[in-house]
Amino acid sequence: MVAELPASGTAVVDDGALVVFVEGLNSPMIVRKRDGGFGYAATDLAAIRRRVREFGADRLIYVVGSPQSFHFDLVFAVARKSGFLPPEVAAEHVAFGQVLGADGRKFSTREGTAVTLTALLDAAQEQAAPPIALAAIKYADLSTGLNKDYVFDVDRMVRTAGNTGPYLQYAHARLAQLLRRAAAEGLVVPDKIAVLDEPTEQTLALLLTRFGDVVTEVADTLQPHRLCGYLYELAGALSVFYEQCPVLKSDSEIRGSRLALCRLTKRVLASGLDMLGIEALERM
Repeated sequence: MVAELPASGTAVVDDGALVVFVEGLNSPMIVRKRDGGFGYAATDLAAIRRRVREFGADRLIYVVGSPQSFHFDLVFAVARKSGFLPPEVAAEHVAFGQVLGADGRKFSTREGTAVTLTALLDAAQEQAAPPIALAAIKYADLSTGLNKDYVFDVDRMVRTAGNTGPYLQYAHARLAQLLRRAAAEGLVVPDKIAVLDEPTEQTLALLLTRFGDVVTEVADTLQPHRLCGYLYELAGALSVFYEQCPVLKSDSEIRGSRLALCRLTKRVLASGLDMLGIEALERM
C-alpha cells in the first residue's frame, strides 16, 4: 500500500501493481493489477495511443453511459500526462442516461430485469414494420437529452403522431407521395421557390434555412436531441402548410413554387433522418 499521495502524474509500482495519481482526482487509476492483469484503464490508454499515433485522430468521442464519467476523467488525464493525448487532440466523453421500464425503474442486470437491444427491437416490431420499429427505438434514444433517463414505452414510440421517429418518417413519405402525384400529372418542379406569400409558406422556408446551423451546433455540442427537435419542428410546420396551402390544386406559378418548397423540405428531412441513422421511407 502507498502511505502518502504522490505528486500528480506519478506512477507507483506496488507489489507488481502500476498505479497513477492525478491532481484534482480523488482516486488513483490502476493501470496494471498486482497479478499482472490489465483492466479497462490500460485498454483505453492503449486505444488512445494507437488512435492518435497510427490513425491520426484529432477528436476522440466516447459515447458511454454516465456512470463511467469518472473513469474517463482519469483516462484522459493520464493520457495527457503520458503524452498519448497531445493538447491539440480533443477527447470527450458523451455520457447518456438510462432506459427505464414502465414503472420508472432502471433495467438492472443484478435484478434480472436487463433488456437487450434485440429484445427492445422485437418488442417494437410487434407493433410496427422493422424500418419503423428501428426508427422508433433510435429516435426515442436520440431525442432525449443525453444525460436524461427515459421510459421505454413502445406504444408511444411507434406512433405516427407526436414527437416520434415514425412521425418524421410519415412526413417524408407524405412528401414523396405528393411529388409522385405531381410527376404522374406531368408537372415539372422548378429549381427555385418563387412565391412565398402565405405565412405558413414563409415559416416553413425560414425553418429550412436553419438546417445547416443546427447540424453545426450538433457537431460542436454532441447533442443529437437538438437535431431531433429541429426535425420535429420542421415536420409540424409542414403539417400546417399542408392544411392551409393547397399544392397541386393551386395556380401554375404558385403550384410550382410550392412543389419546389416541398421537394426541398423532403431533402432536408431525408438528410436529417440519415444523420440520425433512420431510414427516410418513400412509402408508409
